[in-house]
Amino acid sequence: MERPELVESPRKRQKVEDAPVTDVVVERLPETEVASDAQTTKERDVGITELVTADTAGFSGILKKRYTDFLVNEITPSGEVVHLKNLAAPFSAYGESSTPAEQKPSASEDAVQPAQQEEVVETPEAVTPAEFKVSEEDNALLIEYFGAENATAIVNLHQTAMNSPRARPSELGKVIVVVSDRDLRTKIHQAIRRIFNSQLDSSTDSEGNLAITAASNRFKRKAQGHRGGGGRGSGGGRTNWEELGGPYLHFTIYKENKDTMEVISYMARTMKMNPKAFQFAGTKDRRGVTAQRACVLRVQAERLANMNKSLRNAHVGDFEYRKHGLELGDLGGNEFVITLRDCEFPGVDMQDPAAAVSKASELVGTSLKNLHDRGYFNYYGLQRFGTFSTRTDTIGVKMLQDDFKGAAEAILHYSPHVLAAAQEGESSTALISSDDKARAEAIHIFQTTHKVNDALAKLPRKFSAEASIIRHLGRVRNDYVGALMSIPRNLRLMYVHAYQSLVWNFAASERWRLYGDKVVEGDLVIVSEHKDKEGGDEAAANSGVDEDGEVIILPQGEDSALAAEDAFIRARALTAEEAASGKYSIFDVVLPQPGFDVIYPANQMTDFYKTFMASEQGGGLDPFNMRRKNKDTSLSGGYRKVFSRMGPNFSHEIKLYSEDNEQFVQTDLERLNGSAESDKSASSGNGTKLAVVLKFQLGSSQYATMALRELTKGRVREYKPDLGGGR
Repeated sequence: MERPELVESPRKRQKVEDAPVTDVVVERLPETEVASDAQTTKERDVGITELVTADTAGFSGILKKRYTDFLVNEITPSGEVVHLKNLAAPFSAYGESSTPAEQKPSASEDAVQPAQQEEVVETPEAVTPAEFKVSEEDNALLIEYFGAENATAIVNLHQTAMNSPRARPSELGKVIVVVSDRDLRTKIHQAIRRIFNSQLDSSTDSEGNLAITAASNRFKRKAQGHRGGGGRGSGGGRTNWEELGGPYLHFTIYKENKDTMEVISYMARTMKMNPKAFQFAGTKDRRGVTAQRACVLRVQAERLANMNKSLRNAHVGDFEYRKHGLELGDLGGNEFVITLRDCEFPGVDMQDPAAAVSKASELVGTSLKNLHDRGYFNYYGLQRFGTFSTRTDTIGVKMLQDDFKGAAEAILHYSPHVLAAAQEGESSTALISSDDKARAEAIHIFQTTHKVNDALAKLPRKFSAEASIIRHLGRVRNDYVGALMSIPRNLRLMYVHAYQSLVWNFAASERWRLYGDKVVEGDLVIVSEHKDKEGGDEAAANSGVDEDGEVIILPQGEDSALAAEDAFIRARALTAEEAASGKYSIFDVVLPQPGFDVIYPANQMTDFYKTFMASEQGGGLDPFNMRRKNKDTSLSGGYRKVFSRMGPNFSHEIKLYSEDNEQFVQTDLERLNGSAESDKSASSGNGTKLAVVLKFQLGSSQYATMALRELTKGRVREYKPDLGGGR
């Protein structure tokens, strides 16, 4: 059973992107111009069939040939692009102690693991430390906290300490100031540690005297920060989460070629926690380099920062305590930096490389502008529906049908030829990844012998849903509801959300078939986005002035007495007059994701929802009967814009290259570690191949692959390594 949350933020409906009214002409691309291959077939199976315009030439390219070709950085609701900036834990308020800073740590704290001992190297006495300068911004902060005289004394103390490698902290003196405000002391501790790279220590006695001294370990490569863990501070008392900022520790997950749940499951297992304790706003692509925010309840930052020692191809950092957690959809969007390799452009001859780059740049620039101005169909991409032969929407249908056994069995499904390849061992010639073969073997062991430990030992750790089901059914056989509930909630919800996405994709294509780009009577728009276009009493009610001319003071944020459900996104149908008024465009029109708390378009689209969902493909469901006994399968629904467009800031570069291992952009980790910039020789003019580097931003739940599909007219193809046959 999930632990009750201490503070729960209001639930949010599916976010929709606000797009200005723009005239657009939408044309259907002849099917003969779209390559008929496996990817196109998969797209059609999930309702992805239309393109917006065919008046610009597309181009071909390979996506994700290297995982560093696909960089994704989450955008927070406030608009900040998430980048990994700092791996260290912030100084805890519970580092305050009346113990003098120069006192030696206890034996338990002084113990260093062998791996750490290799990194602890004393600076030779003869070596002069590199010159240290405090930035103007940090110097102003020190003056604000301590005054000009004390700020200068602190900087001088640091300089003296770093020039005296054999001197003990007690021999170097200290700077003492009186700070009675506990919150301010916490900020000062953090600032001193950050500005001086943990080479100065700060401590507070019981009377509020804050002493700044040289750190005894200032010449170690890794200054040892405050140690903490569990729910207690260094003083042995209980952690006051409110003083830290809240019970939720928010942090950045940076990962390379890994699933979000793979990283979270590993951390939870290592920390002996339930994966359900971790929350995140959305999963990111596996084959890529991504940065996103996540949070965990009642865990100290030092404990999580220690995970960086054992995490592979992943790091956590940028820790911050907050009052509220995260839920799916709590993000503003994503910024993408995408490299397309082996690009071919119509009319571009590689005999003249310079001319080829110029022509290709012109074509891509025109295509990007059209993509921004005219938009693209806001389909859910293929990754929404999983990578195995059993799509995630199929599992979601079974959950909505209350067929929990069928859903669990679908998650544990594998192709017989994958198991055969696994059992053949090295003699197998099938091009199937080792992880997929191990997965099939593990599930086969469980299903035939019911030996849970043997199955889990064989199962690769990244398959967290399969592991949860096997583990639970091993304890309580035939409890399929419990098995599904043991899957982390964010992952569990994705199955039913995938079904909603399937219905929405087919609905978007059907609406185009019926009405094209015209706004028609019965189309739905979001109420809150168009209040300025409405007249009458409702407009007056929102004017901020009552009938007597008095200003209305509206509560905001936590002061509001409105229930959370009152803040849900609402839609309404347009009248015939509104549809013909020219005030609304195709960018304003939304379609519902099926649920019990949405309305359906007051036109032929409602009949489509009924017919499609009642069909075998739609699971025999009723769009007007979406309540279930289980809260995770009782879907309230939401709304999604039919058309989408990129943000206003986008760019592109054309690169000439020869070697496939050439990298054109830096990752966050490379930048953080100060790695040299990526090899720029690719643009020297000596290459024989063309690559396109694109940078753009998309809103929440918009798919870069769908934008690329429109940009290239369906000719971009995702790279498939040789070991891919098992999926």
